[in-house]
Amino acid sequence: MMTMQKFTPKREQGFTLIELVMVIVILGILAAFALPRFADLSGDAEQASVSGARGAVQSASAIVRSAYLARQPSDGVVVLEGEDIGTVGGYAAATSIGLAAQLSSEFDVDTDTAGVATISQGSCSFSYTQAEVDGDGNATTAPVISPVSC
Repeated sequence: MMTMQKFTPKREQGFTLIELVMVIVILGILAAFALPRFADLSGDAEQASVSGARGAVQSASAIVRSAYLARQPSDGVVVLEGEDIGTVGGYAAATSIGLAAQLSSEFDVDTDTAGVATISQGSCSFSYTQAEVDGDGNATTAPVISPVSC
């Protein structure tokens, strides 16, 4: 005699709709907390860019001074990579520091009559104050480069 086996349908394995909705809700909550941390990175990038320009200005100032001391130009002009860099007391003049540092056109370099160049990009900036000189044209102070402010 044949025995009849009981037929039980296989239960499908998968996620229910409520489980999927809960996962989406949890991911939404996590994204709401994480997004503000990553969304405003443009300000950090701007500050880093201006800090890099400040480093380039510091290096350019030192290179101009070294070239001036090595060459002792009679007209006070140091030639770096084919560019004439004006000097004040053997240091880069405020009017020439952007050229000496090879800053790109992304940076605004504004020089006033007191020998201060303000280098800015967006809301971040720093200043380069050229060396002060005595009556004989000798530097009495080195250039001053301010910290970056945003």
